[in-house]
Amino acid sequence: MTREAEQRKGLDGQAVLLMAGLTDLAVSTLGSALGTVRGLLRRSDAAELVAEAERDLTARGRLVLDRYAAAPPAHLEILARRALDRQAGR
Repeated sequence: MTREAEQRKGLDGQAVLLMAGLTDLAVSTLGSALGTVRGLLRRSDAAELVAEAERDLTARGRLVLDRYAAAPPAHLEILARRALDRQAGR
């Protein structure tokens, strides 16, 4: 086993490798995103794309808020309403 291999086995070496991998991933992702932005800026319908993206993000935000902000109705409340409906139907 070489000295370099022994260093990689330690926690410090593993942390360095993880950080290097994350950094490489971030740089490659950023490069791809910048290329996409450059391509979008060259388009003549950029204003329409921005408006559509805004609508999509607003709709997504509504869905998230509806999913997590609103508490489901209480189980006993639902049962009470059903019982009142049954009594009213008689």
